[in-house]
Amino acid sequence: MATICALTVPTIVRPTTTTSTRRDVRANAFGGKKGVASAQPRAGQKYADIAAAVDAGLVQGVAPFEDGIDLFGFFNDIDQAEAQRYADVEITHGRLAMLATVGFVVGESVEGSSFLFDAQVTGPAVNHFQQVPLPFWLGLGALIFVVEASRVQTAWQSPFDASRLFLMKDDHTPGDYNGFDPLGLSKNRDEEWLDIHRLRELNNGRLAMVAIVAMISQELVTGLNLILSDEVLEMKGGGALKAMEAQCAGTADENACAKAFEAAVAAGTAVF
Repeated sequence: MATICALTVPTIVRPTTTTSTRRDVRANAFGGKKGVASAQPRAGQKYADIAAAVDAGLVQGVAPFEDGIDLFGFFNDIDQAEAQRYADVEITHGRLAMLATVGFVVGESVEGSSFLFDAQVTGPAVNHFQQVPLPFWLGLGALIFVVEASRVQTAWQSPFDASRLFLMKDDHTPGDYNGFDPLGLSKNRDEEWLDIHRLRELNNGRLAMVAIVAMISQELVTGLNLILSDEVLEMKGGGALKAMEAQCAGTADENACAKAFEAAVAAGTAVF
């Protein structure tokens, strides 16, 4: 911080790295021990752009965007607290997206099974949640409330004590909520191992966010299950997929219709 005429103003950090001095992103994940000791974030500090925030260890870049990518300029002249919040939000949404992508595939694989809501949930995964009974909704809502309340208590400053709303605690590491690790995968691991796997989690989460958007978009457009649609498209091309959509979308049991259509395509008996 620079003090001028008794007024404290935030120092703006500008990126000075070159190709030859670019950090090792594996060791620099989330302000790791290596390569960032001279650029630790300070409360109230401001950063000129995402590259400066990456240099300080607040957010993490990844090849080929080792200095980060910020198409909409959210990190222009950003302060430390806001960058910290963005980093935490990205990790959280990445984790949810990873669960969602797995849920889409698994949900469509077991739909119609007698053990799952009495075989009443069918069709594309994008429509599954609307079909589950009310007790499931209530239970899920209660679980979300408990998890979010815990997150707030762990990571966020009290709005009654903070200088402004939506501030995280200064000592909070984005994504770290009381060391939650039910499988003990990080037990007795050194910092280098932890940094590498934090970065892997972050990158898989980024990929999952893109993937789940694509999954939802495809099912909203075609009205059909992901896997069945992809298999038909691979076997016979776009014409078969359009025929499948026209025949099955909106039927009483879209999943059964799509499976029958796929079987017909595989047997070479479908007419397009």
